[in-house]
Amino acid sequence: MDAFSYLSVLLSIIIGLAITQVLMGYRALLLSRSRVRVYMPAIVWSVLMLVLATQNWWASFGLRDHEQWTFPMFAVILLQTILLYMMSGLVIPDVPPEQPVDLKDHYYREARPFFGIMAAMLLVSILKDVMLDGDLPDGENLAFHAAFGAMAVSAFFIREPRFHEAIAPLMGAAAALYIGLLFARL
Repeated sequence: MDAFSYLSVLLSIIIGLAITQVLMGYRALLLSRSRVRVYMPAIVWSVLMLVLATQNWWASFGLRDHEQWTFPMFAVILLQTILLYMMSGLVIPDVPPEQPVDLKDHYYREARPFFGIMAAMLLVSILKDVMLDGDLPDGENLAFHAAFGAMAVSAFFIREPRFHEAIAPLMGAAAALYIGLLFARL
């Protein structure tokens, strides 16, 4: 077994757990649907977490040719994956039995941790490229990181519902563009 195959097992487990978090949240919401107050940004972000987890797994295949691994290199990749998991764990609430579930209340209660973790994950992603390649990500990739970072920091500080209702689909479109331009093929 080569190093990438060995190291990717742990990353794949964490990515699988992130996807499981969101899917279990959907199941809980579905089973409690009569008590759920839906809020569009929460749903959009939950879908985006599935997309970002899948993109993270897809993009990790690009590491297969990296031959010289050190623990700090792997640790930064592991940290990025853990942060993705943490975001996935925040996006949909645990559903208490027989109590109403308000996705809007949950969204604003968890918005700061969610967007703070997102900003950290983007910084770690840039650090990953510096550690693995000795350089910043290429221009397009770095520009997307900067745009996502600016939106995450804005969402961290701005509490206005209209802002969050606009930024969720905007970031969804930006993520689709990012994946389409930079990660369409293995």
